Amino acid sequence: FLPQVDSTNAGRVLASDAAVFLKKSGLTDLVLGKIWDLADTDGKGILNKQEFFVALRLVACAQNGLDVSLSSLNLPVPPPRFTDTSSPLLLSGTAPSDLPWAVKPEDKAKYDAIFDSLNPVNGLLSGDKVKPVLLNSKLPVDILGRVWELSDIDRDGMLDRDEFAVAMFLVYCALEKEPVPMSLPAALVPPSKRKPLSVPGAMPLIPSSTSTKESHQSLPPVGILAAKTPLTQ
Repeated sequence: FLPQVDSTNAGRVLASDAAVFLKKSGLTDLVLGKIWDLADTDGKGILNKQEFFVALRLVACAQNGLDVSLSSLNLPVPPPRFTDTSSPLLLSGTAPSDLPWAVKPEDKAKYDAIFDSLNPVNGLLSGDKVKPVLLNSKLPVDILGRVWELSDIDRDGMLDRDEFAVAMFLVYCALEKEPVPMSLPAALVPPSKRKPLSVPGAMPLIPSSTSTKESHQSLPPVGILAAKTPLTQ
């Protein structure tokens, strides 16, 4: 992978080049930011060859449901998978339109009833309205943050009816002790979201030396499910 991002053959990778390449993993910006922080040990916004390999290894861990941590580096995982981002399918996080949705119709009806009971505005629920439902599951806050990040597919800080169903599906999976994936599986992408979206070409993916939190101010997981939120609400 190194020659693809080390265009100058200098044996190092700049944050801007790495961001574009790592985005091809299909992982969320939140996860990629954490991977960058762990790999960029000196915080200079540049990875040497060894640090770049650490980043690739962490991508593989995340794609296989393992914790993104240095302790996972010694675990056996398949090589990381990267997709060509010129494909509109990956950019929009969509799936083939003929793939059946993982949310069953009878479950969707239950989730819709909960959705309607929360008084959506213009067919959308804000993070403040979804938060109590998520917290009520008693799941760890970091898991709930990942559920939010995966279900807010269009990144607008709100959940529509289908996105809410994805969130509920993931919560119930977690309650059944199934791991919440690091990236949304293709089968979980709602059919309504399976169309190419216009994605701006210059998205600030991974900051060069600043805290990853600064690049995620538009994403509610950290805000609506902050660690200091009492779980007993």
